[in-house]
Amino acid sequence: SYRVSRIYARACLLFVSVEFSPSPVLSLADRDLLACFKESLTTVAILAAYKALMERLLSMLGAHNATQKSKEIIELETQLANITVSEYDDQRKDISTMYNRITLRQLQRIAPSLHWKRLLDRIFHDNFSEDEEIVVLATDYIQKVSDIIKNTSKRVLHNYMLWRIVAALSEHLSTAFRSTIHEFSREIDGTEQQLELGRLCLTQANKHFGMALGALFVKKHFSLESKVKVQKLVEDIKHALDLRLQELDWMDEATKEAARAKLKHMMVMTGYPDFLLKDELIDQEYGFDVNKKTYFKNILNSIKFNIKLSVRKIHEEVDKTAWLLPPQALNAYYLPNKNQMVFPAGILQPTLYNPEFPQSLNYGGIGAIIGHELTHGYDDWGGQYDRYGNLKQWWTQESYRKFQKKAECIVKLYDNFTVYNQKVNGRLTLGENIADMGGLKLSYYAYQKWVRDNGPERPLPKLKYTHEQLLFIAFAQVRKFVCGSVFLYIYISNHIRCHSQVLGSVSQFDEFARVFNCPKGSPMNPVEKCSVW
Repeated sequence: SYRVSRIYARACLLFVSVEFSPSPVLSLADRDLLACFKESLTTVAILAAYKALMERLLSMLGAHNATQKSKEIIELETQLANITVSEYDDQRKDISTMYNRITLRQLQRIAPSLHWKRLLDRIFHDNFSEDEEIVVLATDYIQKVSDIIKNTSKRVLHNYMLWRIVAALSEHLSTAFRSTIHEFSREIDGTEQQLELGRLCLTQANKHFGMALGALFVKKHFSLESKVKVQKLVEDIKHALDLRLQELDWMDEATKEAARAKLKHMMVMTGYPDFLLKDELIDQEYGFDVNKKTYFKNILNSIKFNIKLSVRKIHEEVDKTAWLLPPQALNAYYLPNKNQMVFPAGILQPTLYNPEFPQSLNYGGIGAIIGHELTHGYDDWGGQYDRYGNLKQWWTQESYRKFQKKAECIVKLYDNFTVYNQKVNGRLTLGENIADMGGLKLSYYAYQKWVRDNGPERPLPKLKYTHEQLLFIAFAQVRKFVCGSVFLYIYISNHIRCHSQVLGSVSQFDEFARVFNCPKGSPMNPVEKCSVW
């Protein structure tokens, strides 16, 4: 259907890579967003922009009847959206009901429209037995996809697959392609300025050579002294959680013991992986050709190489020390299936952290983020995994029932928030809200211990705020976030950001009300408060 270059044809073989596609399932968004397009002028505008993007890109690549083909592709995407589980559905958070170990033979019976063994043999360059066990997280979805494939023409399926490649890779083509994509992103997230070429090149170098750039970054911006100090701060936050676990009145002794054991076994990685200190080990990370005259082919070589790395790990033991982000990333994460927290050097920078800052700012900044990630190990998602990262129910039924009751309080609290006239969904954002509230408390309690051990910090000159107040101010500043297209962000994101993320956390903490003298019963000091940790 399309006059595509030979490189684009080869790129179709790389379609299995989720990392480099716009989204794991759908090009635009999920079931709920597609379902609401008829209800809002904003969403109608977004869909119109998406259609225009598709038609324009397909036409630029030589497609005939791009309008009709775009219509067919969107109809197929809508069918796929309609068979997914809503983000609001509790099923998405109950991993035990989704974790299905089945054989290839069983998968073939469930979804007969695809030749699974042939497909997987080709992807993994192997000859799998039909008794090979695999994990399928959504058997109902796979079965329904099979039905859709059976009832959809090969031409439309072919066009859809090509569209996904086009959507994923067009940003790496000429200015005309990038300008078309920018028009769409301006409608989606409010991006006014198109990324200039120098920054675009830096972004792509960071994406495809992240660890190599990370080695340069840590040598300049993250000393061994900083790493040691952050590790001490992490231990302080973990100690604060350990004390909180012992004090909780809603968790029984058996669950407390399991929770404390999980905390003790939690792996924490800070700054950067040690191999970055040795150039010869960094070189081993990159086994693909790069030519300064073939930018687009460089991108494909990188994607293909990374897919091969992933494929090679199919029968290997999981490396629990592997980093998913390069050290310069301004991010942090907790992985429940590894019981692992990672804090790259990029997030251990001002204004989040500085070894020369007053500790009140460090605890309110990076300390609250550390506490945030820490509590993810015990929320409605991470709490399904035990100390070893295994999917296992380690809560007693009574403790989990009480946890859910407290969680419902938080759901109702955030359901009352709006961000620029858009209603926040408390259930969708529950895990992040619990983590924000818990992270703030843990950082505050850890700072109190630091003060007891080291003595009070001297007041900052010409500032009227105490260090306790500065801790809360640092917490708020860290979460200052420009939401862009607020409707889209609030609707599909499980992070609230904006002001609700701050107000929801501080208003439920008695110590905030005490430090800032908030009257009892005021909006920032309600009589009835929600609390998990």
